[in-house]
Amino acid sequence: MTAPLSQSFKQAGRADHFDLANEGAYHAWRVRKLADYPMRAGGLLVPVADGFRLTRAERLAVLRTVGKTNIAIYQLSGPAAADKHMVRELARQFGLQHLDNNLCADEDGITSLQVVGKRRVGEYIPYTSKRLNWHTDGYYNSPDRQIRGVILHCVRPAASGGENAFMDHEIAYIQLRDENPDYIRALTAPDAMTIPPNVQNGEELRASRTGPVFSVDVGGHLHMRYSARGRNIVWKKDSTTQAAAECLLNLFQPDSPYIFRHRLEAGQGVISNNALHCRTEFEHDAGSDQGRLLYRARYFDRVRDTHQSG
Repeated sequence: MTAPLSQSFKQAGRADHFDLANEGAYHAWRVRKLADYPMRAGGLLVPVADGFRLTRAERLAVLRTVGKTNIAIYQLSGPAAADKHMVRELARQFGLQHLDNNLCADEDGITSLQVVGKRRVGEYIPYTSKRLNWHTDGYYNSPDRQIRGVILHCVRPAASGGENAFMDHEIAYIQLRDENPDYIRALTAPDAMTIPPNVQNGEELRASRTGPVFSVDVGGHLHMRYSARGRNIVWKKDSTTQAAAECLLNLFQPDSPYIFRHRLEAGQGVISNNALHCRTEFEHDAGSDQGRLLYRARYFDRVRDTHQSG
């Protein structure tokens, strides 16, 4: 569960680098965060021979990359590139066990992202070839069901297009705090952002959700909930929150050095602590059953080293 930043520090009984009152801790963390930070998606790539059984070196390489950027791209060399069971087993090796069995998920809790001719009630843009704007997964979830870990695995890429882009949410936090600490204060308010209810054919499938953009987990990790789709968000109507939302949107410039762009190929995937991401539109052959297919597994857990005690 997450809480607004000020509440989190009181609950944890600690001065943290995300505490606006602790400039020293913030600047020390900022220096460590930005030191040797990768500037291209290639710096996130980790070759993996067998997703069912990672070697110690492979596991540590993924953990180091996620620890630095909250994002890692893995490249399988084994034959199980299209296996959902592999996705689940890969996740378990990083402490990802509690799946968000959401409205759009398959029966096994893992979502098949592909273009479908007739969508079920409540399904969204991931089931079309349209562009997906910047967001974190599950930003519309209730506070006790926040998404912290995500695996996105490519079975088949699109014929063309479908490039993903990622931004570490801690980098977004740094850029906003450096611009104006009041932006962070506004975006951590418990009423900063409201997601309207999901109503389909007069039936409310999900109630409205109000909460912060940034919060801190009990373990001291930064969490973010966000969507750049204007009609999905109702921002708090005060000038600082409105300015903070505009500044956040302006971070996603094409020339930003902190945006990782990568078109996933078959057997590649992304494991992340629910970092910011988007996707370009892609070509879809309506007459083919061999179009773009990705598996998405969303977890309430963060990526962690399961070989460490505690």
